[in-house]
Amino acid sequence: MIRIAPLGRALAVAAAATLALAACGGGEDSAAPSASAPAPAASSAPAAAQGDGVLTIGTLLPQTGSLAFLGPPEFAGVKLAVKEINDAGGVLGKPVTEIDTDSGDTSTNIASQSVDKLLQQKADVVVGAASSSVSLSVIDKITGAGVVHFSPANTSDQFTTYDDKGLYFRTAPPDVLQGRVLGDLILADGNDTVGILALQDAYGTGLADNVQKAVEGGGGEVVEKVIYDPKAADYSADVAKIKEKNPKAVALIGFDETKKIVPELVKQGLTAKKVKYYFVDGNLSNYGTGKDGFPKGTLDGAKGTQPGAQVSDEFKEKLKSADPNLKDFNYGPESYDATILSALAAVAAKSDAGKDIAAHLKDVSTGGEKCKDFKSCADLLAAGKDIDYDGASGPIEFNDAGDPAEATIGVYEYGADNNNKNIAFNTGKIAG
Repeated sequence: MIRIAPLGRALAVAAAATLALAACGGGEDSAAPSASAPAPAASSAPAAAQGDGVLTIGTLLPQTGSLAFLGPPEFAGVKLAVKEINDAGGVLGKPVTEIDTDSGDTSTNIASQSVDKLLQQKADVVVGAASSSVSLSVIDKITGAGVVHFSPANTSDQFTTYDDKGLYFRTAPPDVLQGRVLGDLILADGNDTVGILALQDAYGTGLADNVQKAVEGGGGEVVEKVIYDPKAADYSADVAKIKEKNPKAVALIGFDETKKIVPELVKQGLTAKKVKYYFVDGNLSNYGTGKDGFPKGTLDGAKGTQPGAQVSDEFKEKLKSADPNLKDFNYGPESYDATILSALAAVAAKSDAGKDIAAHLKDVSTGGEKCKDFKSCADLLAAGKDIDYDGASGPIEFNDAGDPAEATIGVYEYGADNNNKNIAFNTGKIAG
């Protein structure tokens, strides 16, 4: 891996093993509120959880809704972690309990209902949601109950400064890093004028701002930034605004509506041969050329970015042991690490109470003796050693905001078949 250049410098690119990945909408679903809108009000939470001697992991992950494609690898990551923890003797002398629920998306009230269920069943840690906007809609309810809210995929910058009572953590990096990587990538490819099309929600507008900052900090110009309605029936007017400014590159920050926007770009003459397309984790999908894909060559040469380190073949096989039908691995490692870290923090705290777990999450991920699986880490803790867990998603060191202090962003490129392959992995400090 290579280190990410500081803001304003061209992104260095290094070859890495090719890896095909489908989209990872690590932000939020298309029905989410805008970044400027207040988070939906949460209902009153029950009394703070005190712990009952059994570590209970609740999942709040997408089984339905616009990010349902992210569910399988995330659920698999949690299930794999719970199995390994229990095979090693569990936590506090008892097996870890897992309760799975659906996060849905912000067009429904499924997430709130699921959180109520998890709290009623005494969840100590809630792993999820995948969508930043879904998490924003329930974070007060979860943290207000004294429960750890631990997302494997939230990327909105809003969580960094959110008043979460010290109970919110994530293994995915905030969008300041992905925005820096994408902006530097666009400039490194020789594009000094850029148009941005971004969906109107916390993820879309936040990432768009970070991309713009990186482009302009590096000497480029964002000639037009269009914030669109993800539920719009037609995107012709939005695309026309971009076309009018004649950019060399178009950064498309969105989700499923990308399937409608790309044909409109082509219709108005902004083909991949004329302008360079850049995608993000929310739409970095293998679209293909079949019935539900694009005509051959539509995305040829387009690039995109995706938070997350390279997933080893060995870990892919482990995830498949939890879900034999698994085809994509997006945020599976991050879900696995969130679960392992929660268990290790409970071991270190000698308590399954949410506040005790939160108080030890930074301790088990920073400094101390390196370890890479639950059993070896738990054995070190039992021997009175300080540990530093490095996980499947890469080295994890939480800062005071509960964000990873350092993270990896993958760079992908599309071929004529409209599928993408990895071309580089780049690591950088969030605050860099």
